[in-house]
Amino acid sequence: MATMKKTTAGLALATIMALTACGSGNNAQTGDNASPSGSASSEASASETATNSAANSASPSATKEPVAIEFWYGLGGKLGENMQALIDKFNSSQQEVIVKPVVQGDYSETGKKLQAAIASGTVPAAVLSSNVDWARKGYYAPLDDLIAASADFKKDDVIPTFLAQGQVDGKQYFLPMYGTTQVMYYRKDALQKAGLKPEDLTTWEALAKAAEAMTVKEGGKTTFYGWEPMWGSGNMVDAVLGKGGKVLSDDGKTVLVDSPEWVDTWELFRKWIHDDKIMRIHSGGQGWEYWYKTIDDVMKGQAAGYTGSSGDQGDLDFGIVGAMEQPGWEGVGPGKPVAEAIMAGIPAKASPEQQQAAFKWFQFFMSAENTAFWSMNTGYIAVRQSAQQDPAFVEFSKANPQITIPLKQAAHASAPFLDPTGGKISDALKVAADKVQIGNVPAEKALKEAKETAQRELDRLNK
Repeated sequence: MATMKKTTAGLALATIMALTACGSGNNAQTGDNASPSGSASSEASASETATNSAANSASPSATKEPVAIEFWYGLGGKLGENMQALIDKFNSSQQEVIVKPVVQGDYSETGKKLQAAIASGTVPAAVLSSNVDWARKGYYAPLDDLIAASADFKKDDVIPTFLAQGQVDGKQYFLPMYGTTQVMYYRKDALQKAGLKPEDLTTWEALAKAAEAMTVKEGGKTTFYGWEPMWGSGNMVDAVLGKGGKVLSDDGKTVLVDSPEWVDTWELFRKWIHDDKIMRIHSGGQGWEYWYKTIDDVMKGQAAGYTGSSGDQGDLDFGIVGAMEQPGWEGVGPGKPVAEAIMAGIPAKASPEQQQAAFKWFQFFMSAENTAFWSMNTGYIAVRQSAQQDPAFVEFSKANPQITIPLKQAAHASAPFLDPTGGKISDALKVAADKVQIGNVPAEKALKEAKETAQRELDRLNK
C-alpha cells in the first residue's frame, strides 16, 4: 500500500529523516517460558544439567541445539508471503535460532490469542503486536539490556519516532518492524475518463466531486463507486486530524470527539456513503476479508479508488492503479494522517534463552537490507534511515516511484493516539464509526454517545 510520484533517492532519504517530527503509539502481546516448538527449558533438572555438562566436557566439538521459537503474526496475502520469505532467510542464515511462524487472522486476532496464552501460561517467544497497558502490567519483557548488549543494533539508525512508539515509561518494550500510513489508490483509467489528474484531488471536497463524477448508477443503484474508504475509524480520524481536530484537550482531561471538526467530517462520510451513494465500504468477514474485498473492487473495475494501507502495494498492479497522498481540506492545508510503527514484542514469560533468540530474529528483520526488502515488496515504510541508501532500494525507487509516497506523507503526518484508558476511548470511536458507516446514524448522535462513554472512562482514570 503505497503510492508514488517521481522523486530522487535523496528526497526519499530527506522525507524519512523528516519523519522524526512524528509522534508515538503502542499495542500488545506475550510470550512463553517453554517453547511450544520444543526448545530446551531453562528449568532443566539438576541431573540433566550435570549430564549435559559432562557431555560437553567430553566432546568440546558437540554442536549446541538451536533455540526454536514461535513468532505470532497476523498477515495474509503478499504480506504473509514476504514475512515467510524473511523467516526462511533468517533460519538459513545461522544455526543458533529457528523461527517457527504461527499465522493469525489479523492483528486483532493475534492480540486476543495472546491474551488467552498469557492466561494459560503458555505463550510464544515473539509476537507482532504491542500493548502499553500490558507492558505496564509486566506481560512484556523490557528490551533495553538486549539492545545495549548488541553491538550491531545501531539504535541511532532507527527512525526516532518509530523507536519512541515502543517506549513505555522510559523503557523500550517494543521494536518497530515497519511503518505504515494510509494513502490513496486510484484507477488511472477512471481518472482519465473523467478528465482528472491526481493533482486535482488534493482536498476532500475535490475528491468528493470527483467521486460523484466517476460514480455510475443504473436504475437508481450504484454499479461503479467513485471511491471506497476503508472500514473502521481510521480513515475518518485521519480526515478529522487534517481539519485540526483532537481526541483530547491539551491537558488530557476532556474528550473532544463531539467538536465541529469531528461531527462535520464524519457526517460528510455518512452522506457520501448512504445519501449520495458515491462511496461504500466493505465490513465484517474473517480477518482481512473486508480489506481484500475493497482492493478487489478497484482492481476489478468496480470502483475508481480506495483509501488503504501503504502495505497494500504488494497486492496491487501499478500498471492499472496509481497512488497519492491523502487529501487535506480547502483553506486548511495538506492532510495530516497518522503514521505509525507496527511493533513487535517479547513476552515476559519467555525464558532468557528464548528472549535472546527472539531479539536476534527482530534485529535481523530490522537490518537495513531486510527492512529495505520489506519496504520494496510491501510498500510499508522501512524503519532504518540507512535502508534508503541500500543499493537495491535506490534502484527500485527509480523504477517504482510509488514506494516514496508513504515517506512523503509521513513527513507531515500525525502521531498515533496514545489512549490513556488502555483502549476504551479508541473502542468508543470504533463503535461510533460502525454506527455512521454501517448503521447510517447521524454523526452528531454517534459521536455524542462516543464522547459520553469515553469521558466516563477518562474521568474514572483521573480520579
